[in-house]
Amino acid sequence: MLKTTTVGSFPKSEELKSARAKVRRGQMDRAHLRSLEEQATRDWIRIQEEIGLDILVDGEQYRGDMATYFAEHLEGFTISSLVRSYGNRYYRKPIAVEAIRWTRPITVEWFTFAQKLTQKPVKGMLTGPYTMMDWSFDENYPNRRAFCLDLARAIHEEVKALEAAGAKFIQIDEPAVSTRVEEVELAIEAMKICTKGVRVQTGTHICYGDFEKVYPKILNLAVDQIDLEFTNSNFALLGLIRKVPFTKEVGFGVVDVHSHRVETVEEIKQSIRRGLELFEPSKLYVDPDCGLKTRLKEEAIAKLINMVAAVREVRKELGAQTVRS
Repeated sequence: MLKTTTVGSFPKSEELKSARAKVRRGQMDRAHLRSLEEQATRDWIRIQEEIGLDILVDGEQYRGDMATYFAEHLEGFTISSLVRSYGNRYYRKPIAVEAIRWTRPITVEWFTFAQKLTQKPVKGMLTGPYTMMDWSFDENYPNRRAFCLDLARAIHEEVKALEAAGAKFIQIDEPAVSTRVEEVELAIEAMKICTKGVRVQTGTHICYGDFEKVYPKILNLAVDQIDLEFTNSNFALLGLIRKVPFTKEVGFGVVDVHSHRVETVEEIKQSIRRGLELFEPSKLYVDPDCGLKTRLKEEAIAKLINMVAAVREVRKELGAQTVRS
């Protein structure tokens, strides 16, 4: 009960970020970059095992932006120059210029590499079709639905490839789902395509947006688990869930990835207890609000150490309650 995990990304070292820039400028060969990405992945698998997480991630050390990375590996996309995302963050926006098609595995090689480093399960991690569509320019399709569903069919192929490679949990991230209430049904339709016929555990991560307008509709997403940021919103989502019960497993964000402050063990324990008022321990997975790539390495590790320590203490409390009852 109360399994621990993370949403996906971890910080990249300055050496790795510099190497990626050098490859773009033609100042370093990709083989050297690959060796650095592999070592960074080894390091993060080791760190996660030392911390004691239950379900691991590869840390996405080989990825840049979560949309652009997949667009670079799907037929039909080209990539724009830098576009502002928010604040001082920029990314190279995908552009659909032809019909989107999956032609070969995108993440399977990295999943397999990471999984061989540990006996614990490693998540397969993908960006979902709705978010890919919403974060891209479209110069090919007649409308957003046609674009989104073609992406869903392509991502379904990647999901099947990950399942065949041995992934026990596949997470299809859809952070954009809560930003356009009028298109929630489209996101639901697309996710049904992505997970059709899949037998392993599936989940999705959703962050930002206006949950009051998309809840409880998001419960119709064809996944076993929905992972949400709770801490950054001061657990306002719990009020919605009290009105309409959650019907899936939940990824319960208990540390704020937008803050440099490291939450104490006691603070995280209190957050978990709030979640246990509404969720069964077997259906509550404890993790950060979102990916940790924006934090300093030391901050990310410290937050996870305290998170795991808090979970262990709450597990003991629950065990003691069970014995007394």
